[in-house]
Amino acid sequence: MGVSGSGKSTVGLLLAERLGVAFVDGDDLHPPANVAKMASGVPLTDEDRFPWLVTVGGALASSRSEGLVVACSALKRRYREIILAEAPSALFVELHAAPDLIVARMEARTGHFMPGALFDSQLRTLEPLAADEPGFRVDNTREPEKLVPEILSLLAPRNGR
Repeated sequence: MGVSGSGKSTVGLLLAERLGVAFVDGDDLHPPANVAKMASGVPLTDEDRFPWLVTVGGALASSRSEGLVVACSALKRRYREIILAEAPSALFVELHAAPDLIVARMEARTGHFMPGALFDSQLRTLEPLAADEPGFRVDNTREPEKLVPEILSLLAPRNGR
C-alpha cells in the first residue's frame, strides 16, 4: 500500500515472485469510470473507491489458499477496513519514501494513467498504517531487490515461513 509512485507495483511483483504466488495490480481492478476520472486529473471520492476496495478484498479472499500479492493504495484506515471485511487475513505493507523521491519516480515512468498532479491529493489523504493494523511500514528508498528480503523477513513470522 502507499501513494502513487511509492513502488507498490514493482515491489509487489518481486515479492509475489519470491513467495511463488500471483500478483495483481489493484489499478487493474478499477472500473473504467475511475480510471477516466484519475486520468483527467480528478481525484476519486470515497464513493468512487468503495466498490473498488470491495473488489480488491474479494480478490484477496478468493485466493486465500494459494496466496496473492495486490498492489493497492489503501490510503485511509477506512479503506483498509473495507479490504479486511472481505479478506480478514490480509496483511498490509506500507511503502514509504520521501515525497521528492516519489515525485522523481513518477516523472520517470511512462504509460501510467495517474498524473503527478494528483500526488499532493494522495499525500493529504494518506493515513499511515497504525500499530494496531495488520502489517508494517517499510522505508522504500532502496532498490526493490534489496527491499523484498526485508519484507519477506517481516512476513515470515506471520505466515509460518
